[in-house]
Amino acid sequence: MSNPLPARLLVVTDRHQAALQDIMGEAIAAGARWIWLRDRDLPAGERRALAERLSALARAGGARLTVGGDVELAAEIGADGVHLAAGAPVAAARARLGRGALIGVSAHTAAEVAAAAAAGADYATLSPIFASASKPGYGPALGAAAIAHAAPHGLPILALGGVTPERADECLRAGAAGIAVMGEVMRAGRGGVRNVVRRYAVALAAGVA
Repeated sequence: MSNPLPARLLVVTDRHQAALQDIMGEAIAAGARWIWLRDRDLPAGERRALAERLSALARAGGARLTVGGDVELAAEIGADGVHLAAGAPVAAARARLGRGALIGVSAHTAAEVAAAAAAGADYATLSPIFASASKPGYGPALGAAAIAHAAPHGLPILALGGVTPERADECLRAGAAGIAVMGEVMRAGRGGVRNVVRRYAVALAAGVA
């Protein structure tokens, strides 16, 4: 691990639930400072175009952009980092993107968090912590106890999956460094995103305090 997290809230994209540019613009205006471009099912050209638009939006708003799974795309657009699947080569991503890049890993067990830490990742998402409306049936839900079980490995953990503002404190108390959120922001709709992001900001600040 070489880089501190840019924020305690990581907003994860899903164009199936939202018009991404509008939603991300509102989220950044409300204070979101870290975006994960997921949307892995897009054709390569369309995903690159979307990545470039979101990169420009993030830079204009002082936010950081992480690209999911595609190290080359992250390098080509000058993204701030990449988010890899469990077991993907962290060292190769670091070599391609440089020491300053944020390298994250998706984990679903404490063992995968430990492996990500040993590989030199900067953080891991751990999921699903709670049942998620974005991925019904994905699980089983691990519960906040899974965070406490994985935290001793020393890698910053972002709780992912069904983490509402009301549940943020439970995750932080279990040892999470922050939370990653998709559905609560994506489904908020134009005009509602600012309120949702601010609710998360308040919950995370209270948890830190």
